[in-house]
Amino acid sequence: MRLRGRKGIRENLEQQKDLVVLDPQQYKGKWASLFGNDKPIHVEFGMGKGQFISQMSYKNQDVNFIGVDMYDELIRRASEKGRNAWAAENVETPPNLKLALMNIENVEEVFEPGEIERIYLNFSDPWPKIKHGRRRLTHPRFLDKYRVILNERGQIHFKTDSVSLFEFSLNSFADYGLQMTNISLDLHREGLNEEFVMTEYETKFVGQGVKIHRCEVIVGEEALAAYQTERLKKYGK
Repeated sequence: MRLRGRKGIRENLEQQKDLVVLDPQQYKGKWASLFGNDKPIHVEFGMGKGQFISQMSYKNQDVNFIGVDMYDELIRRASEKGRNAWAAENVETPPNLKLALMNIENVEEVFEPGEIERIYLNFSDPWPKIKHGRRRLTHPRFLDKYRVILNERGQIHFKTDSVSLFEFSLNSFADYGLQMTNISLDLHREGLNEEFVMTEYETKFVGQGVKIHRCEVIVGEEALAAYQTERLKKYGK
């Protein structure tokens, strides 16, 4: 992926220390201190231009959010969207949002075991060629990493427009022994589902009539116990 960024982009990011984290490794095990509270931490891996994570931070102020990407230009664009999301309240810097420049391969160097409560994977690169399967963010080698950094309430929320990636991911989650729930093959089948914050890609795809696939994956033991209790109620047991 090649992005044409503005001149002086790194300087721009360096001046946004209130929002942008260019050296996230130094906060391993210290993200709660950086936010200044002990609220749950949710992370979006591969946030793109930042529409989703920015809106989530504004609509869910009882949660801390970290948007992650490896491209300077995307971090810059996300910083604009993050600030704009809070502008209506005359808040210049979102208090519960950080944007981290990092490669997802290195998540265990950035987060301590159990430091994260939820991971969002939205419209990740499908890497359609079989030989590139290990690069998919739902491949078992990434699930190994996610399981380490997620806490007892940990979940993964996954959305994609790619049928092949969705099939691959469901099989990957199942083979890994993870409980899946709220599986949808067409999230907006009955019209725009306003329950979920949309990404830039999702907004575009829905407008084109493309089906959005989604599922939630339960990882933490506490989250699994809560799910099993609610499932029994759902079926009247």
